[in-house]
Amino acid sequence: MLPVFDPLLRGIAVGAFCVTGLGVWRSELGRDSRVATLLACFSAAAWTLTESDTTRSGLGQVFPLLLLAFPVAGLFWLFVATVIEDRPLAPLAFAPAAAFVVMGSAMTVASAEVSDRLGVAFNVLAVLLCLHAALMVLRGWQGDLVASRRSLRAAILGFAAVFAAVQGGTGVLRLLDPAGPWVEFSIRRLDGAVIVALLGVAMGALFLHGRAPLFATARPRDDGADPRADAAERLLLAGLAATMDGGAWRNEGLTIGRLARELATPEHQLRRLINGRLGHRNFADFLNGYRIKAAQGRLADPAQARTTIAAIAFDVGYGSLSPFNRAFRATTGSTPTLWRRDALQAAANSAEAD
Repeated sequence: MLPVFDPLLRGIAVGAFCVTGLGVWRSELGRDSRVATLLACFSAAAWTLTESDTTRSGLGQVFPLLLLAFPVAGLFWLFVATVIEDRPLAPLAFAPAAAFVVMGSAMTVASAEVSDRLGVAFNVLAVLLCLHAALMVLRGWQGDLVASRRSLRAAILGFAAVFAAVQGGTGVLRLLDPAGPWVEFSIRRLDGAVIVALLGVAMGALFLHGRAPLFATARPRDDGADPRADAAERLLLAGLAATMDGGAWRNEGLTIGRLARELATPEHQLRRLINGRLGHRNFADFLNGYRIKAAQGRLADPAQARTTIAAIAFDVGYGSLSPFNRAFRATTGSTPTLWRRDALQAAANSAEAD
């Protein structure tokens, strides 16, 4: 039964991954989301094929496919970081995938003993990356302002991250004890093929059917152009503006739930307001708008030229320098250091001209 169903299940998974990748690639999504999704889907398809002895024997020369399959965990991590965390596709973000390609290629030419050791390191790294991907899913869940995307995205990506972590774990255990019971759940076996087929179809259905709410950024709605805007919504919007202008955004631990309690409004209504009216896809993006604007004012002030960037980051509500730098670059396209230098230089030139 295995020789019949194994290729069939893998074919279903490969088809689903490829259709998902190509469908997203041809969409109107942002370049980074399209590239990350396409790479992750094609790598998952190659991984699904090359992990089966049955399909590998039928394919013949599989090394080109292996080069695409080796970085699957790294590309999955990159996909989650890009789609969930809204991180740009910087060259350094491809480092984990590149490391997997190097390690995987070395495993194919090394001795059996060295290959086994590399295999353990390879799978441990895969587990760590996939667990970090799961953490990113969980970390961004609360601040996601789109209700359907919160539930569906967390469910599918969380399942994918856990599944990939389990596969990495069984890979390590298989190398340590090839006869253990965990072997049955490996992607190499029929049970693993069933799971990956279901995963491929589920992700394909989710991303192709609902890609707009999953990826797209909502557009701000013009209150004057929308006659349906009622008094209650305008009142809530005014209360939100007053609270934020009063400095609520400075609180490091501010969450959408806490802000809703301060405004005495249901959380789902506040989510809908910030997303549908103001055009923010997550709460962190909403807060960053206030925080980065305040930081820019201080960075451009010659009187604060000696204030460290870290001090400014803490003062405007960030718990550490790294998220501040990332948010600042995403908003301005520059680092705080370079932005401050240019702003202070412009101020000096303006003073000389006067």
